[in-house]
Amino acid sequence: MDYGSLEGGLVRMMNRFWNEGTMTGDPEADAYLRSDPNAVLLGMLYDQRMLAESAFMGARRLENRLGHLDPARIADCDADEFRALFAERPAVHRFTNKMAEYTQQVCRILTDEYQGNAANLWPPEWSAEEVSKALVKLPGFGKMKAYKMRFALHYFGWRDFSDVKATV
Repeated sequence: MDYGSLEGGLVRMMNRFWNEGTMTGDPEADAYLRSDPNAVLLGMLYDQRMLAESAFMGARRLENRLGHLDPARIADCDADEFRALFAERPAVHRFTNKMAEYTQQVCRILTDEYQGNAANLWPPEWSAEEVSKALVKLPGFGKMKAYKMRFALHYFGWRDFSDVKATV
């Protein structure tokens, strides 16, 4: 999949994939991201003003602290308690308050509209444009992040977007 239209951390991750066979630099973290669609979605949510590899490992860090990555349970957590858990060192994200809030909001939407499963945001019958339209409705996602999500989904094995022309 041609990612020449991108720059930044995700490009570094994809280059590493081609050179080393791992996106994050940690094969176990890659396997986790290939096994849980909610982790990939949260990883992309966290890919903002921090090292992309750390962003994509954020969901795993969160799951280790909570003992789960269940969107309904995350959405229902007390906001103050969740923020405190989110901020434990190493923090899930450097912008603890905002990203904890976005995480709970995204998890509420996943629970209420997508049966608690981020994979329902990118069903096989949807075009890349339909997936992007669903993603930009999520807190913390804009047009560029929705576009970049195609590449994350492709490289973590959730959707094949290799036949889609790369346009933002």
